[in-house]
Amino acid sequence: MASPGGTSSGSSMFHSSGSSEDLQAAMDEKKRKRMISNRESARRSRLRKQKHLDDLMALANQLRKENSRVLAVLNLTTRHCAAAQAENSVLKAQMMELSSRLESLNEMLDIFNVNSSSSSSFFMGDGLHAIDNSISPLIQSYTTQPIMAAAEHMFHH
Repeated sequence: MASPGGTSSGSSMFHSSGSSEDLQAAMDEKKRKRMISNRESARRSRLRKQKHLDDLMALANQLRKENSRVLAVLNLTTRHCAAAQAENSVLKAQMMELSSRLESLNEMLDIFNVNSSSSSSFFMGDGLHAIDNSISPLIQSYTTQPIMAAAEHMFHH
């Protein structure tokens, strides 16, 4: 006696095994799509990493060039600073020498003014002339001496 459930159970078995194969095929298809998607995602990730690496390399090259330029400017500025310091030292030495000369000349003028009350002297347009021959050559020789402070004498490295 065949029961209606027996036939349906046989057909359900067939249907369930077909459904299992369909389910397996659908899972295989999902797995295949996921693998393709993962591969594509990994490819995009590698491309992003490569682009980032290329950008960093370009930035490193740009910074090296900028560093070289800044270093060249620094070296030039350092040389200019050293030259200005050397010139400043020469000018300070010249100022000290001239101050010393001025002080000596003022002392001589003081001596001359004290002596001028006892001797005859007069001023002319071209400078001081003293009738007292003992002072006049001293003043003239002192005023014609060159200034000795110069860069070539100050810095011997």
